[in-house]
Amino acid sequence: MELQLIDHNSDRNKQIDELEKVMLTEFEPIECPVDHIFTPGLYTRQIFMPAGSFITSKIHKTEHPYVVSQGLVSVWIDEGEEIVIDAPFTGITKPGTRRVLYVWEDTIWTTFHANPDNENLEQIEQRIIEKHENPLLTEQLKNKMISLKHKLET
Repeated sequence: MELQLIDHNSDRNKQIDELEKVMLTEFEPIECPVDHIFTPGLYTRQIFMPAGSFITSKIHKTEHPYVVSQGLVSVWIDEGEEIVIDAPFTGITKPGTRRVLYVWEDTIWTTFHANPDNENLEQIEQRIIEKHENPLLTEQLKNKMISLKHKLET
């Protein structure tokens, strides 16, 4: 059994789950293109988030650096305290982090992950992202989310 880094039943996590449900039912989908860059021993993941976006992040398993190279974004983490990141900015993500973001200006957020075994994307994501299924999403909403993901990827 895999170790879970956060309490999926915590009040904070439940609030983020509720927010995701509202976002899927009430907001228009947005496209946040992700570039995957592989170099020997390093995986770099860069996401573009358009202004006006409300976003929840995945749950991170690892401690790793990140850089916000463009934009302005409000970030809520841990106890729900807002921090405002105005590029350029460099920070460290701690294991168990799950963020809520509001993007004020087009933003580019890049994370860097050790990849000593030169794993592929699927292997890396299993290692760096904690699996979490939002229990509030109906099958219909899950299917909508999958459909939107496929549509945005093509």
